[in-house]
Parts: sequence; structure tokens; C-alpha cells
Amino acid sequence: MSKVSVLVVDDASFIRDLVKKCLRNYFPGMRIEDAVNGRKAQAMLAKEAFDLVLCDWEMPEMSGLELLTWCREQESLKSMPFVMVTSRGDKENVVQAIQAGVSGYVSKPFTNEQLLTKVKQALHKVGKLDALINVAATKTSPAFGNDSLSALTGGKPAVVAATPAAPAAAPSRGLLNSPPVKAPVAAAAAGGGRGQGQLRLPNGIQQCVIKALSLKEALLVVKRAETLPQVLDSAVLDLEQGDNAETARLNGYLHAIVAHEQKPDSEWLQLTFRFVDQDAQKLDYISRLIARGTAQKHFIPGA
Repeated sequence: MSKVSVLVVDDASFIRDLVKKCLRNYFPGMRIEDAVNGRKAQAMLAKEAFDLVLCDWEMPEMSGLELLTWCREQESLKSMPFVMVTSRGDKENVVQAIQAGVSGYVSKPFTNEQLLTKVKQALHKVGKLDALINVAATKTSPAFGNDSLSALTGGKPAVVAATPAAPAAAPSRGLLNSPPVKAPVAAAAAGGGRGQGQLRLPNGIQQCVIKALSLKEALLVVKRAETLPQVLDSAVLDLEQGDNAETARLNGYLHAIVAHEQKPDSEWLQLTFRFVDQDAQKLDYISRLIARGTAQKHFIPGA
């Protein structure tokens, strides 16, 4: 069987190098090519076949979205897996890419594990994964070394994923970057009282503390679990406030994830949970919570 071939497209050379190194370590039988922008990638795709494209969004000459749109117009490339590796996370960008036919997203910043999870999902769909895994089994090579891809912020806006992202295989040091902040009060984060809630994620339920609240989103703090949440995971936030235990169930997705402490093994994660509900009753409920000013009560001043 011929080698599985992957095309890595990004205008930042260090990102291309890190992605290629990660793939070569885990998939020793993989053929990997790269392109500095969408225009170069277009020329390569027109001349030779690839089993998967990992592509940045914002690039000179031709963007990732433009390349994706072109690929889906070509008969030979309509079903080829195309994964965006990007830091663009606005809802309208996600919708654009889905309509254009994106296969999935890898969010910047990300870990080796998250990248590999998306690659394996994409290759499995086209029946190419088993052969690669068999080759990898005969060549022991460390898949997750010290060269974390968590540095891939790209200096660009937020992070995206077209569908709820698969949970990372295991927690990884260096995933999350954040400015210096103080840790929340542990006792407050563990329970479910005033100013707290319950966050239901694809991989389970976590208690959370509300650090800040607006009509658009909530800033939450959760204790780091064995499986890390991922940006654009669909989630539901259950909020219980007031003496009558008034509860609201708010639908949304994780827009951003950072460490709550400035260290790679931070025990606490800070999540930006963006609402998708437009229900008038829920908006009114959130407005009343904001008016009560209870969102900050479980945090050390200045956190």
C-alpha cells in the first residue's frame, strides 16, 4: 500500500515544522508535504493526490477558506478530508467553514494529542488509519515529547472547531497560556452554592464557579480533570441562584480555555462559555444575575 500523504498549509514556518514533527513522530509511514499559503497548496493539489489537508485560515494570496471552497468544487477533491488549523473562533466563521465543507477543526493553541486526535478521525473516515497504525507499531517513536504545540497562538483571534471536538487523550503540560492570576477558593469551586453552577460537557459534568457574567458569555473556573475540555465543545451551563433556588439551563459552547494559574500544571482552568440561546426569559434571567452582582463572590479580590 502506498504511503498516506498529508499536506500542511500555513504561512508560519515554525508552525509547519512543529506540525510535521508531531505527525512524523506518531506516523513514521506518513508522507508529509507543506505549503506556505493557499495558492501554493492549490498548485500542489492540482498536480498530486493527498489523503488529508491540514490548513491555516488566515494566509496571504489565498486563505484557508478560499482553498477549501476551491477543493470542494473539484470532483477529485470533494471528499478529501480538510481540517482547519486555526485561531478564528467567531460563530460566523464557523458557519462559513461548515457551509464550505470543512471536515473538522484543530484549535490554536493546541497540544500534540489534540492534533493527532483530529488527524486520526479524518484518516479513519477514508480508511487510511489502520495501515498507518500498523507501521507505527513497528517503529517505536515518542508521540508526545516536550515539543508541545501549545505555542501555536499564531497572534490571531480566537479558536474554532466545526463540530464538538473530541476530548484530548490525556492532560498535557504546556497546553494553556494565561496572564498571572490568583487561584479560586478551593472550597467554593467544589460545591454548588450562590454564584456557582454545573457545566455539562461531552466528557462529563463539572462543578464551576462564575467569575464574570455578561449577556453574551460567562467566565467560569473549573478544576482540571483527567480529560481536558476543548474549544468549541458544545456545553450546557446550569445556573442556580437566589433563595428560591431559581435555575436556568443555558446552551452554548466553549469559546476559549486558559490556565487560571501561571504554570503548566495549573490545577484550575478558566473557561469562556459563550451563550447561543436567544430566549427572552433566559436573557432576562442573566440580566437579573448580573444586577445581583453575585458572580464574583467566590473569588479572592483581584483574581
